Amino acid sequence: MATAALALGPSAPAHTDTGNGRGQSSPSPVEGTCEPGFARVRKAFEENFRRRGEVGASVCVYHDGKKVVDLWGGVADPAAKRAWYRDTTVGMMSVGKSMAALCVFMLAHQGKLDLDKPVAAYWPEFAQAGKAEITVRTLLQSKAGLLYADAAPDGSGYDWKTMIHAFEVQEPVWRPGTKGGYHSMSMGFLLGELIRRVDGRHLDRFFDDEVAGPLGVDYRYGLRRADFQRTAKIIPNPDNGSLGQIMTPGTKMYRAWRVRPYAKDPNNDPGYLMARFPSSNGQGNARSVARVYAVLANWGELDGVKLVSRDMVEQARTVSWEGTCQMTDRYTRYGCGFLLPEKTLMPWPGKHAFGHPGLGGSVGIADPESGLAFSYSPNYLAGGAGLGERCTALIQALWDTRSH
Repeated sequence: MATAALALGPSAPAHTDTGNGRGQSSPSPVEGTCEPGFARVRKAFEENFRRRGEVGASVCVYHDGKKVVDLWGGVADPAAKRAWYRDTTVGMMSVGKSMAALCVFMLAHQGKLDLDKPVAAYWPEFAQAGKAEITVRTLLQSKAGLLYADAAPDGSGYDWKTMIHAFEVQEPVWRPGTKGGYHSMSMGFLLGELIRRVDGRHLDRFFDDEVAGPLGVDYRYGLRRADFQRTAKIIPNPDNGSLGQIMTPGTKMYRAWRVRPYAKDPNNDPGYLMARFPSSNGQGNARSVARVYAVLANWGELDGVKLVSRDMVEQARTVSWEGTCQMTDRYTRYGCGFLLPEKTLMPWPGKHAFGHPGLGGSVGIADPESGLAFSYSPNYLAGGAGLGERCTALIQALWDTRSH
């Protein structure tokens, strides 16, 4: 067994509390547009660089289907002294799981898939090892108990066929439907293969054709080499709680993530960036993710592009379980394919919002009642277990704006 599935990579910047990621005391220039009524968000974004150790990031907000905040700034690659530009993309980690869930809902909306039918109705081999009765909905709700791919060799995570076979023979950790646990490594594979079995296209191609193209968003699973020059470098944070668990043999997260090939700088490794590894290597920016979430905040349709029905939006944000997560041991509220607001992983004041965080602070959130869609995409990962103080400050500023 490899000594670790992941390495922390380059050291975090020394200016964690102050500075702008370039060794300067003045704030990084913030570029982009911000409607006057949302000036608090811009101020909070600027303060992230001055006071909270931001290196490079973007933030975007839609309100009632209109883009009202689109800001970016800082440094995309400190070593190369490359600035963060309008078209800079960055790894947004587990935000990609929600994009995969959206694609499953789209297939249901199109009548090609029934959320209450067994997964095995579309993927027969899935029925092995006590999984015959697991429905698509149970899978989306993270109640299937498929946290691991124990039959997959260490480091085999970029081999789709090997991983899918491992999930086919995997026995659930608990009786499906009785508990909830974050499918940290597995969800992208499970939903991705379901999509392939139903539609014939892999998740990356389906998303390109059915979501990114029609909406004109710059988000994709797996990079092309031509995209490397505009991709921000992920800067790990040794205080990140999930990274610590992933790195520690004997933990549940280590057991799940040991399949990812070892690399000295894993989140910037070309093999990882180009792989079909949809649980974590979706690449985009706040502008693109906010636009996708704006569809959900607008009940499934935006600018003439309809992805899902209002009923599908309601199903996505209906509570399926809340309490101690069987993977992370943290309090979690879960809908169907999306997480629901709570103070750490989703510190959003709106009670009926839904979305998905990514390791280190990236997030997409839709709140139909307020008409808001929000996304944030940094390259310096947050410490702790949730979105971190930089993202939380932006959310609070946005909510304060709404309240005045």
